Amino acid sequence: MALATELGYAHRPDNPLRRAVKAFGGSRPGAWLFARTLRHLDDVIGRLSRGRTSAPQLLAGLAVLDLTTTGRRSGQPRTSHLIGFPMGESVALLGTNFGQESTPAWVLNLEADPHAVVSYRDRAVDVVARPATAAELEQVVAEAASRYIGYAKYRERIGSTRRLRVFMLDPVRSAGSSGR
Repeated sequence: MALATELGYAHRPDNPLRRAVKAFGGSRPGAWLFARTLRHLDDVIGRLSRGRTSAPQLLAGLAVLDLTTTGRRSGQPRTSHLIGFPMGESVALLGTNFGQESTPAWVLNLEADPHAVVSYRDRAVDVVARPATAAELEQVVAEAASRYIGYAKYRERIGSTRRLRVFMLDPVRSAGSSGR
């Protein structure tokens, strides 16, 4: 079963408000603002909705996954709110960090230990992350940009300052599982 299906994960269709929010988020000032405030706003909306929705889902129609990695330095669980893109059996994640200069911590954590847990609403699945192939990377970036133009702009801003990392999350299947 595809990971997105297993989680019940899907993005919502656009409307005029969502298109406006996406346009603002893709701008340099919008990315700067969202990079500093979105996680906090998302925490509040998550608590108020009892985990049924998120700020990006309400404002832009983009569903948010929680990715729990193991901190590469601390060894402690670290959870990040991320927008994923269903790609075949996997879900893809882009390490854009809103086009900022630094690589997101979750990316470095996955590079150190690819085992993680991805959750959406009340469902959680153990996953293994793998770097996207060059062909997958281009496909994921195109899909992401078609849903939210900010991804294309973030990639431009990253330019040659750092390498854009894209991960494919694949569910961990037990030996007795009929999946994959």
